[in-house]
Amino acid sequence: MSTRRLPIGIQTFRKIREQDYYYVDKTDFIRALLEEGTHYFLSRPRRFGKSLFLDTLKELFEGSEALFEGLAIHDRWDWSVRHPVVRLSFGSGNFKEPGEAQASAMEQLAAIEREHGVAPEFSTAPGRLLSLLRTLHEQAGRPVAVLVDEYDKPILDALEVPEVARANRDFLRGLYAVVKDADAHIRFAFLTGVSKFSRVNLFSGLNNLIDITLDPAYSSVCGYTDADLDTVFEPELVGLDRERVRDWYNGYGWRGEEKVYNPFDILLLLRNREFDAWWFETGTPTFLVDTLFRRRVASVSLDETVGSAELLSAFDVDHIGTEALLFQTGYLTIREEEELGGERIYRLGYPNREVRQSLNRALLRHLVQDGARQTANSLRLQRLLQANDVEGLKSLFHAFFASIPYEWYTNNDIASYEGYYASVFYSYFAALGLDVTVEDSSSHGRLDMAVRVGGRVYLFEFKVVELSPPGSAMAQLRARRYADKYRDRGEPIHLVGVEFSRAARNVTAFEVADA
Repeated sequence: MSTRRLPIGIQTFRKIREQDYYYVDKTDFIRALLEEGTHYFLSRPRRFGKSLFLDTLKELFEGSEALFEGLAIHDRWDWSVRHPVVRLSFGSGNFKEPGEAQASAMEQLAAIEREHGVAPEFSTAPGRLLSLLRTLHEQAGRPVAVLVDEYDKPILDALEVPEVARANRDFLRGLYAVVKDADAHIRFAFLTGVSKFSRVNLFSGLNNLIDITLDPAYSSVCGYTDADLDTVFEPELVGLDRERVRDWYNGYGWRGEEKVYNPFDILLLLRNREFDAWWFETGTPTFLVDTLFRRRVASVSLDETVGSAELLSAFDVDHIGTEALLFQTGYLTIREEEELGGERIYRLGYPNREVRQSLNRALLRHLVQDGARQTANSLRLQRLLQANDVEGLKSLFHAFFASIPYEWYTNNDIASYEGYYASVFYSYFAALGLDVTVEDSSSHGRLDMAVRVGGRVYLFEFKVVELSPPGSAMAQLRARRYADKYRDRGEPIHLVGVEFSRAARNVTAFEVADA
């Protein structure tokens, strides 16, 4: 085991380099950015290393050469040249309160003015920022580096208070427009956050930004690759199953050849030596779960979401695209892409086991509203599947729906469609981390769901009796010969036809047969 330390929660480049923490060198990306352009934007989910990347940029422009010894950019940067840095971060603050975003910006600008001995001349944040950039350029004789971290947090924090979110958005639009107006005074600008708000609504005054969010060349600008783990963290991986590490945490993709890991997950895994939902548990996706149910989005379909580049960017206070919400927050990622009619189409899915398992547990908690009962049901499901106890499964599936409060149905119309019932099944299986495939295509049609567990395969077909004749679920399983596709492994195959009733709000038929 190495004597170097794991940089858990550390976003300060100087501290990492001076105190001998592990560091994954991202400076080659910085060199490329500097050579290609001036104004950039990057969106990545939370805890992906965006703040550390900005802090690295800060130290570079301030000429902290000793910190970059041995890194990719060291011999390709003129250390005799230093630039003033204006760094703003909206990472802290209660932005649900009216005026908090403006107050935060003014406080940060005042601190930078004091640091450089600049007297404030304007009473608005945009005017103050523009004046500061001009003055710093004049003082140093060199243009300024502008770095903005968590650029969108004042909006995201206030989404449940739309009037405040809109006010914060409008204020930030004016503030960020200064970056374009002050172009003559800026050497480099980099804005980063979780979301990618519509250019029309937030960046209408800043149309010279280069968006590298989906640029394949910068897909691993944040996050760790497999190569990073096997080289930088090699001493820490001793005793850990690499395939299990990949299954749990790898899989985030932004169109690059390599998938990446969330750094927070990896660092906590290496520290605690346990596989757990380290990233997921740092933020409760209440707003996300509420939105999915309000829009009647079935969990069973999340792993097969399709979206265009436009849809993945459809994010604003008054319109948050479901695909954009899931993708930008890191709960879905790009798996495949294709061009259709001149438009690029992306196929999205869960990045890894951590997200698939944890999000479905969150969805179940929202439904059942009784954590103890939900956990008990899940444990019983796992044991029954391992024992191939068909009668027990039938009883338990009935209990699943019985555990959902009556009030939930009266306040939601989601239960009026077939996908809802299938989603309850899917979420229980996915929350256990089982091998689940949905809408699996064959030459005979599309199977609703397949579950592999304990050396057996369960093939499910779901029907709502008010929409289909009785017995049609099992009849379809047999008529379309879905089992043929699964015979190659020689595992026992069980056909499970499940029928639901809207009126009863529960399972009304549960038929099992060997294939």
